[in-house]
Amino acid sequence: MRYIIIGAGAVGGAIGGRLAGAGHEVVLVARGAHLAALREHGLRLTVPDGEYVHRLPAVEDPAELGPLRPDDVLFLAVKTQDGAAALRTWGAAPVEGGGTAAERLPVLCAQNGVEGPRLALRVFRQVYGVCVWLPATFLEPGVISAPCIPLTGILHLGRYPHGTDDTLHSISADLEKAHFEAPVVPDVARWQYAKLLLNLGNMLEAVTGPVASDEAIAFNRRVRAEAVAVLDAAGIAYASAEEQQAVRDGKVTPVPLGGATRRGGSSWQSLARGTGTIEADYLNGEINLLGRLHGIPTPLNELLQQLANTFAREGRAPGSMPLEELIGMANSTTNGPRCP
Repeated sequence: MRYIIIGAGAVGGAIGGRLAGAGHEVVLVARGAHLAALREHGLRLTVPDGEYVHRLPAVEDPAELGPLRPDDVLFLAVKTQDGAAALRTWGAAPVEGGGTAAERLPVLCAQNGVEGPRLALRVFRQVYGVCVWLPATFLEPGVISAPCIPLTGILHLGRYPHGTDDTLHSISADLEKAHFEAPVVPDVARWQYAKLLLNLGNMLEAVTGPVASDEAIAFNRRVRAEAVAVLDAAGIAYASAEEQQAVRDGKVTPVPLGGATRRGGSSWQSLARGTGTIEADYLNGEINLLGRLHGIPTPLNELLQQLANTFAREGRAPGSMPLEELIGMANSTTNGPRCP
């Protein structure tokens, strides 16, 4: 199989680089300065076992490859706000022997949140969800770091919305030879919703900095409590914290690379790179959508969604709002118990 990584940023670059390092054929899809760096210098992937340079084909759109191959596997790793456009572009690509990628090829949605596979089902026939547990950093064009040991990450794979098949088992075997654990599960959406609960803190980190102090942890706990109430009201199943810990404990542990620790997650990195967009509408915004559908108030998630989008739109630096200011805003907009 040839793996086409649509969105060779932190997650996509780490997956693509590790697959290439294990001997698999990989194509990277990127744009702008990142694409130029990949073409000129290759993908520089730093992991605990060293720094690797992978000189791989790098393209902006499928026309540069010609007809896609019947054995191609598409990994969609762009941020969800860029997903619909990427799916339309790659779904229309012709495949050798006739038909289009949307008709003939599998697409794996390796994204935060739960909207990616739903967007993909509007275009592709073979859609797979990926629950991504892969801390990685992308701040400089062409350069990705993935700091965890003993595994680079854990990627739960499943047909969307449910089920498994032989294609997934083949992909899982390739990933497991490339420093990942890749369980094939019949209920991947349940794992994605559990990860969504964890990712709600991304916007808190992006706006105010690391969620490390007692006050920040307490605020994040309240944000998550809103989400749990919403998911329970909607009857949406999600893996428990104990189940997640049993699967991940001791397998994906960050270590300093080059003496430096990871500075922030994917949303923090979006602000640091000045992309102008952020995933808030598909993380906290997903909770707000469900809350409105089921009559559950979600004022803290609404506030974080609004602030994160403002930060991205105005190019504000990540972590530049004092936590005390955020708590004051939250207390002025909620009718329940005040945040500490």
